[in-house]
Amino acid sequence: MELICPAGTPAALRAAVDAGADAVYCGFRDETNARNFPGLNFSRAEMAEGVAYAHARGAKVLVAINTFPRAGQLGLWHGAVDDAVAAGADALILADVGLIAYAAERHPAQRLHVSVQAAAANPDAIAFYVEAFGVKRVVLPRVLSVPEIAAITRATACETEVFVFGGLCVMAEGRCSLSSHATGQSPNMHGVCSPASHVSYRDDGNTLVSRLGDFTINKFAKGEPAAYPTLCKGRFRTGIGAGYIFEEPVSLDAAEMLPGLKKAGVTALKIEGRQRGRAYIASVVASFRAALAALEAGRPITGAGLTTMTEGQTTTVGAYRKTWR
Repeated sequence: MELICPAGTPAALRAAVDAGADAVYCGFRDETNARNFPGLNFSRAEMAEGVAYAHARGAKVLVAINTFPRAGQLGLWHGAVDDAVAAGADALILADVGLIAYAAERHPAQRLHVSVQAAAANPDAIAFYVEAFGVKRVVLPRVLSVPEIAAITRATACETEVFVFGGLCVMAEGRCSLSSHATGQSPNMHGVCSPASHVSYRDDGNTLVSRLGDFTINKFAKGEPAAYPTLCKGRFRTGIGAGYIFEEPVSLDAAEMLPGLKKAGVTALKIEGRQRGRAYIASVVASFRAALAALEAGRPITGAGLTTMTEGQTTTVGAYRKTWR
């Protein structure tokens, strides 16, 4: 299985390649990618240099153009597709069906992948992309169990890529729209989720209150780890008590699921974290490189000691075991 690693900066790209990534995914420094934050991403020249660096060391570069173009402003997204192809990208990761159609028609030789933001999670949806546009791979949403993934790989003529480490973000089902409502900036159209400019923390006696825009997202007791206030990971008070209705603010770590994912026919394993630094990239990539080596050699996969790299200092296998309520 290929190991697909994040790169939010040229330095992170080099760190991922040097640590053993089979491929790196990254995006341009504008709203065409879903991690459009200050200090991140690549200029056109940096992208071409990054592709050259990766190719010289046997790694691939996948360019994420995974936001949805706004009406009347298609030029920015079409330009990103053209520029990524010109830079030598090994594949484009696309979410918008119109943009996929543009890429397939304008650059018929270019390899195309369906982004997780397209939420293609069943054989019929995936078959549409394959038959209509010649898509080669789909990045599956983080809502599927291993048996469900196995059923999809058996039923489709398309490679599957799944997330194995990092932020547990679904990026679908209306949650990004909630963030847009709270901040005025859309994750799916501007590439900005819970921007730091709209985040605030306030001490309230023995309680730390975290807010996003005008909305309280969470309240933490003294000494309790305080997660970043992402709207879909807020804690809610209901008639049966306080808890996380959607997702807890913890990280995905599916290292122990690698044997099952391999048996399910998964082609590629994806690490999340384009907002993270080189130390995170080097540690996580090296850990999963070792886990894959153990898997191939028939050795048990041991704990990688990545807790310090996780959100909330806690991990979960998420939907892979369908333990969500």
